[in-house]
Amino acid sequence: MTETDSEGDHLAYQRFCLIADKIERNPALLRIPLENIQRWLGNGHWAKKELAVWQGWIEEAQAEPSAMVRLLALLRDDSEESRDWKGFSPFPGVLSKEELEPLVWTSRH
Repeated sequence: MTETDSEGDHLAYQRFCLIADKIERNPALLRIPLENIQRWLGNGHWAKKELAVWQGWIEEAQAEPSAMVRLLALLRDDSEESRDWKGFSPFPGVLSKEELEPLVWTSRH
């Protein structure tokens, strides 16, 4: 993160690091983003291509330790490209409400 990044960007980065940490401890949690993808696609989500890519990465991570390392690295990465992919994140539900609470950001406007 740079000094010009917003507080919201910093909190998003922290959230994805927590998601990666939690999945690293319990890889079975990858069922949550896969279920989200299936539900969203079933409801006609417009980002079919992006969600299909996420689905492939997650399924590979379940099958191959090296793919799990790549997925966790992506979640912990703060590059512009990784932020773009995280804009299509299928990870809601991995963190509990209590885990998310310290990361709540509200605008001063």
